[in-house]
Amino acid sequence: MRIGLIGRKMGMSQMFVDQDGRILPVVIIRTGPCYVTDIKKEKNDGYTAVQLGFEEISEKKLNKPGTGYFKKRELPALKILKEIRLNNDKDIDGFTIGQRLTVDIFKEGEYVDVTGRSIGKGFQGVVKRHKFSGGAATHGSMSHRAPGSIGGTTPSRVFKGKRMAGHMGDERVTVQNLLVVKVIPEENLLMLKGAIPGSSNGYIVVRKALKK
Repeated sequence: MRIGLIGRKMGMSQMFVDQDGRILPVVIIRTGPCYVTDIKKEKNDGYTAVQLGFEEISEKKLNKPGTGYFKKRELPALKILKEIRLNNDKDIDGFTIGQRLTVDIFKEGEYVDVTGRSIGKGFQGVVKRHKFSGGAATHGSMSHRAPGSIGGTTPSRVFKGKRMAGHMGDERVTVQNLLVVKVIPEENLLMLKGAIPGSSNGYIVVRKALKK
């Protein structure tokens, strides 16, 4: 079962010295506590999932439907709601609405997958977006960073998926198999070896690794 937690990225990568004296690049995540706010079942909803809520906020920041949603479940007002998909209804055994999940579900030395949204970079050309080499810089060239030809006279159209200039970043990205270097349950912090997607203070989802 690959249950996960919602978290927030706390700054950029830092250096951490482990017990063996090795210097590791780590990123710190404030993970949880999360509350189980809803449970989806295959029979009723067509799929199996656990909905988690993260980061308590003032009720004043919610509209009336949102306030009623949490009061009905006897939960505090939460800023982020996210569904964690599971394989089948057997995986939701043991979960109850209102249950509190903390960073304790992860252990040092295991691997996790982290999903977030990459940093948006706006409209970019093909050199930056797709790593095109660009045209000649001298000898009278007028096409330094241009994409060049995007198709011939046959079939008289541009194929779908053609690499061209356009919006870059702000996409869902998953980084797999990141090592859990340290767990600090008192402060709900998780240290992972490597880099994760998104900007500082961006929201991410941490799940146990699929391929480990």
